[in-house]
Amino acid sequence: MRFTHIICHYGEIGLKGENRKYFEKILAENIKKALVSYCPGYSERVRLISGRILVELNAQGAKETGKISKILKNMFGLVYFSFAARSSQDMETLQDDAWEFIKEKKFSTFRVTAQRSDKNFALNSLAINTAIGAYLVEKSGKKVKLKNPGLNCFVELTDKQAFIYTKKIKGPGGLPVGSSGRVIALLSGGIDSPVAARFVLKRGSPVIFVHFHSLPFTSNESVEKVKALAAILKKYQASGKIYLVPFAPAQKEVVVKTPEKLRVVLYRRLMLRIAAKIADKERCLGIVTGDSLGQVASQTLENMAAVEEASGPPVLRPLIGLDKEEIITIAKNIGTYEISIRPHDDCCVRFVPKHPETKARLYDVKKAEEALDLKNLINNALEKTEVITV
Repeated sequence: MRFTHIICHYGEIGLKGENRKYFEKILAENIKKALVSYCPGYSERVRLISGRILVELNAQGAKETGKISKILKNMFGLVYFSFAARSSQDMETLQDDAWEFIKEKKFSTFRVTAQRSDKNFALNSLAINTAIGAYLVEKSGKKVKLKNPGLNCFVELTDKQAFIYTKKIKGPGGLPVGSSGRVIALLSGGIDSPVAARFVLKRGSPVIFVHFHSLPFTSNESVEKVKALAAILKKYQASGKIYLVPFAPAQKEVVVKTPEKLRVVLYRRLMLRIAAKIADKERCLGIVTGDSLGQVASQTLENMAAVEEASGPPVLRPLIGLDKEEIITIAKNIGTYEISIRPHDDCCVRFVPKHPETKARLYDVKKAEEALDLKNLINNALEKTEVITV
């Protein structure tokens, strides 16, 4: 039997009560858009049925399960999905179809795992397991083993139909992108910031990227890295928009007019102010950073508090409790690590003092800012900002 459908199961969405349909519809639409974009012509339709999303495959789609899997493995909201063959809610047909589905597979032991969400079917799940299992023992000559079987034949009865499959492919979980508010993510080109962006994508927030560079005082490498990182993160969402903000003029003024030890704090406050303007333009509700508490001098609690005071939207820090090794492990898993470790000039380390302030007082920071024409610095940076789409 060939695959006729993909059965997509979600987890957390099922706990959303009266809002469940809202999340289901977004997930179904995301699946549909992704398949149309990356696997055009492989599926006939995507629809919601009882507690799951059903993708109807055509003959071409049944042959391209590997390509489709790559797309769905990055679909936030899915806990697992399975390529399945459709059967009918008739026990003799189910038995025959189950045997047709597994007879070419290699296994020494097996079990049948039935799930009956359609309660109109006469037999319960245990009785279905027993009836199909006895038939498969007779046809195959193999033994049933309930724990750690060589093959698990799954049978789902739902929406007046039945489906058979043998493999559950793990999805990333979380919430479907678009179910939470849009955010700005500061993307530096380093290891931490793309991991932070991925975390908020998993919670359903579409991301627009902002990168601060110090051209022409630095090379173009950081910009190229950010483009590559955004391209990887784009697999989780439809958009790959990046704001490239020239930051060197603002840095030069900070260096000339303010105390050396406060430079990094002042840089970051300026970044948040600029990002807040972009957030307002893009109707974003938060700003995401890759801060991890105590990781570097600028990420002490005192300095983060002094920096965040300059922001309008809330600052989200998904990595706040993770150490560097944990962040690196995640970066490797999502495919951003090798790009992030390429050498580049970070604008934040341009003109960095030898002994930066680790416990900045807000009074001192604001006093230092009095020497800066903040409005002009922000407007000049925004006027020269380039917007690109990956």
